[in-house]
Amino acid sequence: MFDKLIAYLDSIRARDPAPRSRWEILLYPGVLALGLHRVAHWLFEAEMYFFARFVNHFSRWLTAIDIHPGAKIGKNFFIDHGFTVIGETADIGNNVTIYQCVTLGGTNPTNGVGGKRHPTLCDNVIIGSGAQVIGPITVGERARVGANAVVTDDVPEGATMIGLKARSTLVPAEEWVKEFIPYGTPCDDPCRESNGAVGRDCVEKLETELKALREQVEALQKALPAPVDAAPRKSGTGS
Repeated sequence: MFDKLIAYLDSIRARDPAPRSRWEILLYPGVLALGLHRVAHWLFEAEMYFFARFVNHFSRWLTAIDIHPGAKIGKNFFIDHGFTVIGETADIGNNVTIYQCVTLGGTNPTNGVGGKRHPTLCDNVIIGSGAQVIGPITVGERARVGANAVVTDDVPEGATMIGLKARSTLVPAEEWVKEFIPYGTPCDDPCRESNGAVGRDCVEKLETELKALREQVEALQKALPAPVDAAPRKSGTGS
């Protein structure tokens, strides 16, 4: 058991350069929340729902992370920072990383039956900060969900999802083969749109177009003839 704990702490250290020691990682809210969830989940499976909820509420008060006792979580799960919500029927695989302010939310079934209503995250998935993954969908192995993306459909294996509503992008092979990408999105934004067109910085594009429009307006103003002064009025003579 001690060896498993050491391996878990080392897996977090491999994804987060901030801690100086394993002892420091033990104080991470995500680590505390996961440990308390293991207890709550054991009580939940034993049908001791009240005590499972009690542990859940204590964990949420202590860490600001709300993991339903019924959620199933694999090995080496890491919530970096906190303020995360994980629903009852969520199923999380191994080596999954979630950043702050993420919701693994559920849909309200129209037939009145609870059932599976939260996402399934396969192994090695990364969910960026502020992302919302909603419904009984599957996020494929090694997929990445960028910051603030909203995902409501299945995510293919190895895909990178960005935007609102999230769309899949293609990334260069050297980015895809990396074991870990912080926040799920390459910082230099080398992504290509799903239609194959190279993605460009929207602000830079708008600034370029605005500059061109200003030059056209100035050229048109120079081409216009000078305004003609109105003829002076003749003053009337008094009798």
